[in-house]
Amino acid sequence: MTSQLTAINKASKTSSSFFLILIPFLIFCHGSITEAKVSMKIGAIINVDSRVGKEQTTAIQIAVENFNNNSKNHNLTIHFRNTSGDPLQAVYAADELIKGEQVQIIIGTQTWEETALVADVGKKAQVPVLSFASAASTPPLKQLRWPFLVEMATKSSEQLNCVAAIVQSYNWQRVIVIYEDDTYSGDSGMLALLSETLQGVGSEIEYRLVLPPFPSLSDPKVVVYEELTQLLRKQSRVFIVLQSSLSLATHLFTEAKRMGLMGRDSVWITTDSLSSLFDSVEPSVVSSMQGTLGIKTYYQEDTKSFLNFRGQFRRIFRSEYPEEDNLEPGIQALRAYDSINTIAQAINKSGNNSTTSTSKGLLETILSNKFTGLSGDISFNGGELSNSPVFRIINIVGKKYKELGLWSSKSGFSDSFSSEIIGSDSMKDLKALVNWPGDLNRHPKGWAMPTDSEPMKIGVPGSTVFQKFVKVEWKLWNENANKENYITGFCIEVFREVVKILGENYSFPYEFVPCNGSYDDLLENVTNKTFGAVVGDITILANRSKYLEFTQPFAESGLSMLVPVKSNINQKGWLIVEPFTTDMWIVTFVVLFYTMLVVWFIEHQSNPEFRGPWKDQLGTAMWFTFCSLFFAHREQIYSNYSKMVLVVWLFVVFVLTSSYTASLTSMLTVPILEPSVTNIELIKKTNATVGCDEDSFVKDYLRNVLELQNIKTITKQSDYPEEFRSGNIRVSFLELPNQKVFLNEHCNQYTTSGPIYRLGGQGFAFQKGSPIAADVSEAILTLSENGRLQELEKFWLGSSVNCSNSDETTETESLGLESFWVLFLISVVTSTICFLLFLLLHWRSHRHRHGASGGNVTTSGNTVWDKTVRLARSFHTGRPSLLRGEPNVYEWGSSRWELVSPSDISQGFEASKPAEIEIPVRT
Repeated sequence: MTSQLTAINKASKTSSSFFLILIPFLIFCHGSITEAKVSMKIGAIINVDSRVGKEQTTAIQIAVENFNNNSKNHNLTIHFRNTSGDPLQAVYAADELIKGEQVQIIIGTQTWEETALVADVGKKAQVPVLSFASAASTPPLKQLRWPFLVEMATKSSEQLNCVAAIVQSYNWQRVIVIYEDDTYSGDSGMLALLSETLQGVGSEIEYRLVLPPFPSLSDPKVVVYEELTQLLRKQSRVFIVLQSSLSLATHLFTEAKRMGLMGRDSVWITTDSLSSLFDSVEPSVVSSMQGTLGIKTYYQEDTKSFLNFRGQFRRIFRSEYPEEDNLEPGIQALRAYDSINTIAQAINKSGNNSTTSTSKGLLETILSNKFTGLSGDISFNGGELSNSPVFRIINIVGKKYKELGLWSSKSGFSDSFSSEIIGSDSMKDLKALVNWPGDLNRHPKGWAMPTDSEPMKIGVPGSTVFQKFVKVEWKLWNENANKENYITGFCIEVFREVVKILGENYSFPYEFVPCNGSYDDLLENVTNKTFGAVVGDITILANRSKYLEFTQPFAESGLSMLVPVKSNINQKGWLIVEPFTTDMWIVTFVVLFYTMLVVWFIEHQSNPEFRGPWKDQLGTAMWFTFCSLFFAHREQIYSNYSKMVLVVWLFVVFVLTSSYTASLTSMLTVPILEPSVTNIELIKKTNATVGCDEDSFVKDYLRNVLELQNIKTITKQSDYPEEFRSGNIRVSFLELPNQKVFLNEHCNQYTTSGPIYRLGGQGFAFQKGSPIAADVSEAILTLSENGRLQELEKFWLGSSVNCSNSDETTETESLGLESFWVLFLISVVTSTICFLLFLLLHWRSHRHRHGASGGNVTTSGNTVWDKTVRLARSFHTGRPSLLRGEPNVYEWGSSRWELVSPSDISQGFEASKPAEIEIPVRT
């Protein structure tokens, strides 16, 4: 019994001790349960087989660990799924994470194809999806199609604008785009957007090289080589690697260098998806990429947060992936880290409330975030990042790359980052020098430039109507090795002078290739790339410019009607009156008669030559005035007033006679060159035959534009005169340079008539997009400015100085009143002033005489009428009439009144001398 009690006591003591020990444990466990963290499950869809996927995985782990260590109330749990770059695997992974792991949010997806498919899954399950990729352009109704999608990457359109800005800086007009196809033959819309962006800066995509997905290639080296051989037949040497995996890019650049596509005048540009991985490229591949330009998203590397992250990343990445040599995080790792921070910011913002307990609440909280992450400012607008990215322009040199400058859509190109900096529109303005492929010391042309082994083939017309422009001596050309010397002419010499100027910058090997056929056939050989260019008297036309790159014109161009001149002098009967217009003749005679009346009125008082009967006075005055036109008058002038009038009038006469003589002389000589046909309407009415050059565009122009149907083509310049003489053609339409040559050789036999139909000029034609055309244009302008072009034109085409009908009108216009009205005005004013002065003095003299004899005049004779009559008689007789008793002689209204001169009156008062009569003496 005692033993049993002892056992019970021992058991009781043991139970009490166990209970005392268990109570604190239960209390601790209860406190731990009440203080347990709220957990959030996150699904991560990553291609862990790629370098980018490895960086993203490491960055996500770091972000989750940092948050869990610092958060007291929340805990993040991450579930990774590998897609291996297959969009279908991404869809399967998203569905499995939502249904199997019950994740509340999904992050990841590297391509837009994966993003769109996963976003569809997220929409059905109402789970937010944070994507590391973005569309090239905003899809239509994006928020309705994928309401739970949040894009953590900036739009691809921004970096495509950067690419276009680089292309525009160097005026590269054609580019070749290279991109790696995805599993489902898509390019995320980037290719179409790039084409549109390049067109906005005057460039275009010449060729698209699509490479198969790298995982599908059994022998990538052979496939890449075969695809790159197609680029050797293309003229453009500006290559834009739009998207590519690092594995495929390694083979791409290696084979491109081996094939010579990384040589001089070549340009390689890579976008951010590849440029961000340059640190991971092997040194052997870097040597093949020398001179490549890359675009990388800019982020600050000197902040404390970045330096802390960088240290963590290097340590973990080295331990997780020892096979990787580069331990530096890229922009994709930073975006992955910021994605976790975006979720963390939303959790911290909600606190312990239930805001993030629902998917929509979590999505709204995420979209309301606004903070500065490692990749830049994080804020959203319509499910997209609202900040405008800044890009680094990098250049591979040696074993690494250097930074040339920055670019943003707001400020353009700049040397450093600042919100206040206003950059430049051209990359040429950056201070850093670009190391181009092949160590080129100038900006590359971006074109397959000719070499000594492969000179540019330049077509020239084998036969021309006017051989002063291009002449091929076929026999000598076929028999001699130096064939170029036997192709001559104005156009050829201009091109040779251009090549001399180009030689100051780069070598331009070429060879002329004569080609018989029409000009359109010759230009077609440039379009199909048989020739690199055409040199000759090629007229620049709108339809040709669509397919060819023309230089600045080196000669004017246009069409003008060439006609024979009339061989007889103008036989118009009234030619003598044509030097002056009708108004001019009328005013001349009016002023002449006015001057005649003034002179007669003044001289009538004192000059006996202007006295006598009315008929004699009128005849004398008219004779005197007309004789003054020829300076042949012999009448003596007494009054100074008359002399003043005549001085001015004789000056007017001198000017009029000189002008008349000059105008009449011109009309008698110039009409020799009067065209036989004056307008094109006469040609249309009579359906006359029109001549033009063979194998030129002129025939189509005459038929389609000028609506002429009866057209005959001429094969030689020497045939034109004979065709005119024989009447086979009545007129001819020649281009202005050809017309100038023809008129110089047939001066004063032919002339131009009608309007000039202006065209674009004559220039050299190159392949569309050729940068050499711009250099040739600049050289042509140099020749024009230094006078060398004019010297060549004068030497080859001749000067038209000695040909009076060259480019001049043959019609002499009549002289009009507008040229002489000032002279007439001076003459009339002078005559009027002299007349008034004479009238005033005579009136004062009359008053003085009348006052001296005032007592002899009756009161009835002081009326106004009597005074007027006396004044008039005084003007006529030269003295006042004091006797009123002789109405038959002096009365004004008498029908027997006669006008007699003072000498006649004096003779009447004198006694007649006795007549002497001789009486003959009778013997």
